[in-house]
Order: sequence, then structure tokens, then C-alpha cells
Amino acid sequence: MSQNDRTILEQARATPVLGEYDVVVVGGGPAGIAAAIAAGRTGRSTLCVERYGFLGGAGTAAGLSTFCGLHARVHGVHRRVIHGIAGELLERLQSMGALNAPHLSLADRIQAQAYDISAYKIAADELIVGAGARLLFHAFAVGAVMRGPRESEAVIVETKSGRRAIRGRVFIDGSGDGDLAAWAGAPYELGDGMGNMLYPTTMFRISGVDPHKAGRAWESIPRLMEEAERAGRRFPRRQPIVRPQKNPVEWRANLTQIKNPDGSAASGLDAWQLSAGEIEGRRQCWDVFEFIRESTPGFENAFITEIAPQIGIRETRRVTGEYVLTEADILDCVDFEDAIGVNGWPVEAHISGEVKLVWQRRPRGYNQLPYRMIVPLGVDNLLVAGRCASMNHDGQSSARVSGPCFVMGQAAGVAADMALSAGVAPRAVDVPQLQARLEAAGAYLGKGVQVEAAAPV
Repeated sequence: MSQNDRTILEQARATPVLGEYDVVVVGGGPAGIAAAIAAGRTGRSTLCVERYGFLGGAGTAAGLSTFCGLHARVHGVHRRVIHGIAGELLERLQSMGALNAPHLSLADRIQAQAYDISAYKIAADELIVGAGARLLFHAFAVGAVMRGPRESEAVIVETKSGRRAIRGRVFIDGSGDGDLAAWAGAPYELGDGMGNMLYPTTMFRISGVDPHKAGRAWESIPRLMEEAERAGRRFPRRQPIVRPQKNPVEWRANLTQIKNPDGSAASGLDAWQLSAGEIEGRRQCWDVFEFIRESTPGFENAFITEIAPQIGIRETRRVTGEYVLTEADILDCVDFEDAIGVNGWPVEAHISGEVKLVWQRRPRGYNQLPYRMIVPLGVDNLLVAGRCASMNHDGQSSARVSGPCFVMGQAAGVAADMALSAGVAPRAVDVPQLQARLEAAGAYLGKGVQVEAAAPV
């Protein structure tokens, strides 16, 4: 032990190298899935490292079961604006009979799309393996080894085979928490500058519902909760989301909010807060489920079929990049010369006790996403895609959802190949060429008129 008994000195050790790859993707959520597929299809040796035994990120591990941000309300018309690899995934799910038609969400002002979680896991496996990339499951990334002050050499992972190192030429951080970027020395921010982060949620699924009696219970449950609150009942938050799945006897429930004892949001970077949050989340799930079962027609014989394997984290680190996407960019539907795709989701801020929505001020309904937001400062062979990309607190409240995460991941995978081919850092790739390659792969960059109306796929 050290002199103050608060640390333990470990012996130096040689860490075996598990493999060497052109592109190493850390995290298997939407951003990591798209990045691994895009990089693998270029012929680059590509590895996607995932801590669980399946892909999907919050969409599977946190029980989300709904794609948000695939659609935008464009001049009053609901359209799907996320294409490319995300579109291929939707087609695969549709062929498996595992995809619902888009439904209205968030005060019935924008569309989201529900899917079967198990099918998502399988479809993501098939697409990544089919792209020629490799998957390493049950591998928890715990550190980075630097070749120099601005270049990563390897990511350190803990596995059931022991502690291992994975060397890479270009790394893509799709961890959600910006873990690899932080270890490599990239700057980042936490919360809103005053210590506040978006509140996490524990999702759960209800089965045994009578769909005929339940009807449009997603409308009646909020009214029932409001009536109960006036009578003194307390709930974790307002604006509950309770919707049927592909099989209408099963519903998903999103209406918990995980706080620390002082009322602050449980942190996804603190082991003790995460542990307490898991316990509190399950307690809240049971409490609100009992209310729904007792008060809602069609739910009399319902039961909880699953509480998500992990708490759903919305915000931790946001890595500072060449450009920081802001709330104003979202609300004013801003365009960028280095656009890699679009985002039409509103600002959805999970604040204490409620969900605050702020909608776009312009009728187009979507903003472009700049390539610079996935290029972090301070590290040359790294890209950051997903909810930990370069956004401010309010901008991240919009562009953290799955649709824009697919966009960022696909761009990162293609940019990694381009950087390696040109022998330059990712920040120096030819952006017009990157845009042309993305469009050739079916991505929509927000240029011109998007004519495809919203459809199941």
C-alpha cells in the first residue's frame, strides 16, 4: 500500500497483445455498429470491442427498443432522413418481422420506430460480420497506451482471457462515455457547466396486456398519473412514454428518473452512483408498474417481463472537437460545408422531474451534422462518434439519439479508411471526397430536397 493507505501499488507487467488492426472501434452502440460496418467494407482490418455479449448499446442493454432521430418533420411532413447503414439495418429488421411502423412520439410531433430487441442484436451481428469486421465481446476497455503525446498505440481491455492490449492505426471512440478519448488526453466537458447532467432512466417491458382493452393507453396513462398526483401520489417524472411493441401484448415503459440522494443526476462515470442507481431504478420500475396495473384497463393481468440489464445513461463526457454542435444549431436548422448527415430530433432535456422539449424554429425540421464534431482536439489518430461527440450540453440533448449516432459512426468508419489511404490524420481528410463516398453508400447529407416520405423502412 501507499503511505496514505488509499492506493495500492501494482507490480509492472507486460500486457499481451491480443491483435493489431487498421481500425479499432470501442463500443457497439449505433455509432460503433455503423463505424465497424463502414470501415470493414473498405477492406481495412477492423475490430469492434464491446463490453457486453451483444451489440446495440442503449438500444439493447438499456432496453430502449426504439430508434429515435431517424425521422424529421420536414415542412410539416414526417420523413425518414437517416439512410445509409441505418437504412440497411431497418431493412434487415423488417425482413425478420421485427420492426414496427413509425409512430408519433414526444407530444405527437415527431416519429420514432420500435423494434424487437433480440432481432436487433442478431441483425447487427450479421451486418458487422458480413462487412468483414471482427467482434470482440465481453471485453471492457480500461485504458489507452500512447505512442506519443498525440497518438494512441493501443487500447487496454479486460477479458475472461485476462488483461490484453489491442493495437490500432486509427481508433474510433463509440463508448458513449468518451472513455478512450479521455484516456488519450483529448479535452472534454461534463454536464451544463454547473454540475448538472441529463438524468438517466431504467427501462422495463410489460407483457400480458390485453391490447383491445388497453387501446390507446399511451394517452390515458399520463392522464391517470396526473390525476393521481393531484391526489398526492408521486412519480419519478412527468411525460411518461408507454407504448406497445411489435406484439401488442407487450409494451415498453420509459418513465423512471434516477437521482442521487441530493437530487442530482446519477453519474454514469461513478461506480457507486451507478450501483445505487441500478437499485433505485428497479425500485421505481416496480412502483410505477404497480400503478399502471392497478389503474389502467387492459393491464389487469400484466407482468414485468424484463427490467433492462443496465441503467440508461444519456450524458457523461462530451469530447471537445474541431466544432462544438450547439442548441442554436439544432433549433435554427443550421447547414455546414462539411456535413456528414442530418439530425431532426428536438432538444429533449431530461431535467429534474420532467422532460423539457424545445422544437426547431425553422420549418425544414433538421440540421446538418459537421464532420468536425467527430474530430477531437489533442489526439491525431482518433475519431469520436455517438453521444460523446463534440456538442454542448443542450446540443447533446438532441443529437445523442440513435439516428445521428448512426450518421456519425458511418462517417467515422469511412474517414478512418481515407486517413489511412492518404497517410494523414483524420482531421486532414478530403471532406468533399468523404461526402461523395457517404452519398454513394446511400447516406443523406441534407443537400437538396429529401423526397422520401416516412415509411416502415
